[in-house]
Amino acid sequence: MLKSKKAVSKGQNKQGSSTFGIVTVPVLAIAGLLTAILPDMAIAASYRNDYSICAQGLLKAGITPEAASQGCANALRPRDFGACVVKIDRQTEITAADALSYCGRARRPEELATCVVGVSSITKEAINPSALNYCGRSLLPVRFGQCVVGLLSKIELPPNQALDTCIDGSDSSVIGVSSSTPPTLLPTGSSPSLETTPVPTQQQFIPTQPGTN
Repeated sequence: MLKSKKAVSKGQNKQGSSTFGIVTVPVLAIAGLLTAILPDMAIAASYRNDYSICAQGLLKAGITPEAASQGCANALRPRDFGACVVKIDRQTEITAADALSYCGRARRPEELATCVVGVSSITKEAINPSALNYCGRSLLPVRFGQCVVGLLSKIELPPNQALDTCIDGSDSSVIGVSSSTPPTLLPTGSSPSLETTPVPTQQQFIPTQPGTN
């Protein structure tokens, strides 16, 4: 009777240990898999920077992978560059492909996009290529766009005339009006001298004594 109980007890212990082993193996396998996956996910998340956001936006806008990679890599501010192309593509009739080169050359791509969207809205999309060209030429694109929108909203002007008027005004405010007489340049190391007119000295008159020669 005792032998049979011991045999049953040994059988239960073996069954329990085998069950524990079966459960432990999948848990260890899953833990090892997570250990291998999590670092890769962390690395991928750390590389979601301005360049990846730029590339993602351009690809969604229909830019080819080659053009998107070159544009984002060459941009000084890739996030702003990508946002410029996407904004113009979504809010105007100008295609992303046409906006790509202008946004890439702009010093402040976000200001260029604001200018193009504003000018395109007031001109009823009649001068889309000109809007890109003029906003790209202006040194102050936001101010230029405000000028065009403000004039055309109150004055009946041909759109191209408003563009020419505002581009002249915005550029002259930065560069300044040149004088007709150029300034005089002094040699290096010299100092300006003041020309003075000599004052004639008065000759003192000494009266002669009477009776003297």
